[in-house]
Amino acid sequence: MVFAIADNIISPLGETTRDNYRAVEAGLSAIRNYSHCRGLHEGELSASLFSDSMRQRFMRNGYSNYELLAAASASKAIADCGLDATRSDVALILSTTKGSIAALDGTEPEAPRTGLGESAVAVAHLLGVSTEPITVSNACISGVSALILGMRLIESGYCNYAIVCGAEVMSPFILSGFLSLHAVSKTECRPFDIDRNGLNPGEAAATIILGKAATTSATHWKLLRGAIRNDAYHISAPSRQGEGAFRALTSVLSKDAKHKMAFVSVHGTATLFNDQMESVAINRAGLSDVPASGLKGIYGHTMGAAGVLETALSMAALDEGIVIGTRGFRESGVSGHINISASDRRTDRPAFLKMLSGFGGGNAALLVSREGTSDPVGRLQTHITHSIKINPDSVEVDGKLLNYDSTGSELITTIFHREVADYPRFFRMDPLARLGFVASELLLKAEGGVRFRQRDDRAVVLFNAHSSAHADKAYLQSLCPTDYYPSPSLFVYTLPNIVCGEIAIRNNWHGETSFYVLPAHNERLMDDIAKATFCDPATQSILTGWLEYDSDESFVAELHITEKIS
Repeated sequence: MVFAIADNIISPLGETTRDNYRAVEAGLSAIRNYSHCRGLHEGELSASLFSDSMRQRFMRNGYSNYELLAAASASKAIADCGLDATRSDVALILSTTKGSIAALDGTEPEAPRTGLGESAVAVAHLLGVSTEPITVSNACISGVSALILGMRLIESGYCNYAIVCGAEVMSPFILSGFLSLHAVSKTECRPFDIDRNGLNPGEAAATIILGKAATTSATHWKLLRGAIRNDAYHISAPSRQGEGAFRALTSVLSKDAKHKMAFVSVHGTATLFNDQMESVAINRAGLSDVPASGLKGIYGHTMGAAGVLETALSMAALDEGIVIGTRGFRESGVSGHINISASDRRTDRPAFLKMLSGFGGGNAALLVSREGTSDPVGRLQTHITHSIKINPDSVEVDGKLLNYDSTGSELITTIFHREVADYPRFFRMDPLARLGFVASELLLKAEGGVRFRQRDDRAVVLFNAHSSAHADKAYLQSLCPTDYYPSPSLFVYTLPNIVCGEIAIRNNWHGETSFYVLPAHNERLMDDIAKATFCDPATQSILTGWLEYDSDESFVAELHITEKIS
């Protein structure tokens, strides 16, 4: 059993979870209207941002705002539960989409690091954590993905505590990307409303510390079940039938769970297609009558922080017997029936379900309760069936060298033309996704068997140290001050988990897709995370490994298929 033993939220509304809940209870919102926000060329938008004075309080030479914000939230939660963060059985799991990207776009020139792995090491140093940190970069579902990972690592016996911290800081890089997608509202967002017209970006940090049942009080909230599923539909548009969200929801629901659920904490970005998809998935999962609660009208879309923040605030609300109203909602504008209200409601039920969806086709669901138990999980036995290694001048499959008359980036396109040929999506991909795509094609060819059939039992779990650094630099070039036309297609590929989505779409896989950034290549840690993925009963095999693309002359794919031994 895994318990939430402490939590903290730092947002424009306050610096503790209690302060945040009291602000929400009082009907406050952190969303404000801004003109030329953070130096953007665009005009007006509404967002939830820290004031300059609040940002100043967290500033410290040698660290980025993201690193300091994450460390501040985590340190408060650590202090609240008296955890010794230096212990060797404590894991640090960070959740973010772009981390310290402001150092790359020039708005934080004093910040020395841009990589998610490097920033994680800096946060670990500030907290005194001695173990190697893990960063979950799974687009908008990162926060719930991080909580699920922490739960799995504890259940599997790889650690006894997990500090799970989600943090996001807005910068021209992120804001311009959302604007390029025409996804940002100039006014306060209106989730699920008939007049919704886009999201409000938000920044925050939130932490939940997880611990084992044997070392915590039974009065704490319990994380019972979590699941991650892919739409296998499109990298930036949700499935019209909510395939991934439906699968994630039904994977965590037991027979009696619905009758104990106080509410579903929805993603509710107030974008046209996300809200529609969620309503359909909720309807299909038989949850239409369960109250729904969305927090984006209060905090905006805090991206990598959203899953942790919204879970922590939901626990605080349910401690008070409250289902928080969805600010901005007036009249339903979705086809799926959803039990949503702008007003707070009373409840005496002991559980809630948190759901998120995001680019790359990812969907995540987490069941949290004061009651109930989870099935015990031990360390599982696995074996590797096939492997591949690609670098700029060689390709090796199952230990056998393959002959291609190309090197560097041309090698990747040569593999594509010889082994695939007819798949136009390939040419829209960024280099990291292309590398992962051709590596997966060769790996699956070696495996044999039936291709392109729908399956839920295979996960895609990839790792690297530099996230989407190559795509980040390409996107920044589209933000030239004298020729300001942000590229939406380039922006989407600045999310490293997109490569997992591309593989899922190609193969019609609806299982888990996750991307993790580590400080360095670490086979032991990668193996621990991959084995923990098998805590999901649906997962029987994983396409996993290291995938890095630094430049056209420096890249590597070391992937394999690992299967669970019954």
